[in-house]
Amino acid sequence: MCEAQSSNPGKTPIQILHEYGFKTGSFPVYAMERTEGEVHQPSFIFSVKVGDVSCTGQGPTKKAAKHQAAEAALNILQVNAKTASVPEEAESNGVAAETYNHPNSVGKLQELALQRGWRRPEYSVSLEAGPPHNREFTVSCCLESLTEKATGNSKKAAKKAAAENMMTRIQSLSDSSEITWNPKPSIPFENLKNSSAEKITSLRRNPLSIPNTDYIQMMLELSQEQVFEVTYLDIDELTVNGQYQCLAQLSTSPVTVCHGTGMTCSNAHNDAAHSALQYLKIMASVK
Repeated sequence: MCEAQSSNPGKTPIQILHEYGFKTGSFPVYAMERTEGEVHQPSFIFSVKVGDVSCTGQGPTKKAAKHQAAEAALNILQVNAKTASVPEEAESNGVAAETYNHPNSVGKLQELALQRGWRRPEYSVSLEAGPPHNREFTVSCCLESLTEKATGNSKKAAKKAAAENMMTRIQSLSDSSEITWNPKPSIPFENLKNSSAEKITSLRRNPLSIPNTDYIQMMLELSQEQVFEVTYLDIDELTVNGQYQCLAQLSTSPVTVCHGTGMTCSNAHNDAAHSALQYLKIMASVK
C-alpha cells in the first residue's frame, strides 16, 4: 500500500487530502467498492477520486480503508503532508492557487455538493442591521443538516463568506461521524434499458391502465430493484378544479420529474407515480 511522503500526527490523510482539494478545486470523492472476508472479520475496500487520480484502500474498518485510499492519493499527487502544499505543476493550472477566500466560493460549494450527491446549498438573509448608508447583512447557508452564518456589507459578500465558512466546516468534519448523510443513488437510463430484472421487465410487458392499481407500491418495488430514490413533493396550490397536486422526482440520470393530481393528497401521489412509471416504461423500452 502506498504511503504519504511525510507524516503529520495532527492531521489524518483524509483531512490533508481535503485541504488539497479545497486549494485546487478538485474535491476528493470517496466510495465503498466492496467488502471482503468473513462476517466477523470483514475487510473494506474504498476508492477515492481526486481530479484525474483514482486510488483504492483496504482496511478492517471503513475509516481505515478511507485513510489508506487518501494516503495513496497523496503519494501520487506528491502532496506535502505537513502543509498540504500543492506541487508547482498543479499550481500553474489556473485553478490551484486558491484559498478559502476565493471569489467564487459559492460556486465551489455548490460544485462540492453536486460531486458528493448532496442537496444544493440554500441561502437566506437572516438579519439586516445598521443605517441605510452602512447596512450589514447576515446570511445563513444551509447544507443538509449543517448551517453556517456570515455577515457582510452586502448580501453578496455575506453569502460568499457564509459559503466559505461552510467549506471550512465540511473540511473540519471530513473524518467525522457528524456527516451522516449519503449521496442519493443515481441510475442512468442506459442501465434501465439494458436491465433484465423482474420488475423492469414486468413494466415493459404489462399495461399501466389497470383500475385501482397501487402505483406508489409498484414504483417503490422498482426503485428498490434498480437502486434509485423516489421523492414526492406536494404542491401547495390546488388545480383550477380544486384537486391536489404532487411531483414525483426520481434520482435517475438525468433526473426524472413527473406531475400528478387527485382528489386527495394520496391520490395525487399515486397519479404522479403512474406518470413516472409511464415515462420509465418508454425510456426502458427504447433501444
